[in-house]
Amino acid sequence: MLEPIIKTVEVPCDQEKAFTVFLDEMETWWPVEKFTTSKMSGSSVKTIKVDSKVGGKIIEVSEEGTEYLWGEIKTYNPYDVFTMDFHIPGPGWEIGPMSQVEVRFTDMGDNRTRVVLTQTDWEALGDMAEDIRGGYNLGWNPILEAFKSKCGR
Repeated sequence: MLEPIIKTVEVPCDQEKAFTVFLDEMETWWPVEKFTTSKMSGSSVKTIKVDSKVGGKIIEVSEEGTEYLWGEIKTYNPYDVFTMDFHIPGPGWEIGPMSQVEVRFTDMGDNRTRVVLTQTDWEALGDMAEDIRGGYNLGWNPILEAFKSKCGR
């Protein structure tokens, strides 16, 4: 069994804003120049759409209009926590099993929020699970730093 990835970042905004920026403003802070299927395919990203509700989808849209499913929201408890199936597919990959991501927001007072991202269920990704986990373990650091920067504005 592969260990979960757990990443923690403290952001300079209140809990409600942190939650809202993470989901509803993802297209404004996600590092699309590096962490998207469009970029891996030699294209660019037009937007990232997030339907913030249980059953809502997270979809990357390329400049050409191609849509790539990143995941589906499984639990949604504003402004505390949400969980989702999640996996950014590589170019040409079929949508298949996904890992699970939980993002928890804790008010730290003084306009600060602790955000803990936990990614699990690596075995669902089959033979490539260990390699994919390694990529996410490195990738979440700059992704969460970009999110932190957006919260500070």
